[in-house]
Amino acid sequence: MSGPRLCLASASPRRLELLASIGLDVITHVADIDETPWPDESPDALVVRLAEAKVAAVSTNRRVAGEEALLPVLGADTVVVCDEQIFGKPRDQAEGAWMLRQLSGRRHQVITGVAVSGPQGLLSLSVTTHITLRQLADDEISSYWATGEPRDKAGGFAIQGRGALFVSHLEGSYSAVVGLPLFETAQLLSHQGVALWA
Repeated sequence: MSGPRLCLASASPRRLELLASIGLDVITHVADIDETPWPDESPDALVVRLAEAKVAAVSTNRRVAGEEALLPVLGADTVVVCDEQIFGKPRDQAEGAWMLRQLSGRRHQVITGVAVSGPQGLLSLSVTTHITLRQLADDEISSYWATGEPRDKAGGFAIQGRGALFVSHLEGSYSAVVGLPLFETAQLLSHQGVALWA
């Protein structure tokens, strides 16, 4: 085992699992940043800005020694967009239920921004996936909230869990909806010298 090859600027177990699924040994450092959108900021610009801010925060605040301090840092952020309105993580059950009622029977976008620091500076991009949810009944929404699954998920549902039961159509990157578009992330990592087949 050669040790970690990447620092993930996130506490997200989903992003950690996705990186592990492509064979990367990763250390994590939580980035504490303000995720409030700026006035008139587009969703694409928002997720890229937040991903870059997470990288910058962790790069500045890491308290690690030796080679770990030289590792590339990856940050990511995901939002759900419906009718040009940005849905982040629900604050409570009422907001979570409202989000799912808005998305019920509708096509919407899940946009994930990714940023990676390294020898090439800071590289970033965003990926948009289109999702359609079937019509949801109020009792389904209440039962889903009671599982605890949607509490920390953008848009109030998790496609990798029971929320998959609501998804009737997906166009784009499944892994981006989970939290990290693996195809595009692999390209950024390769540009920063991270060996994906080591």
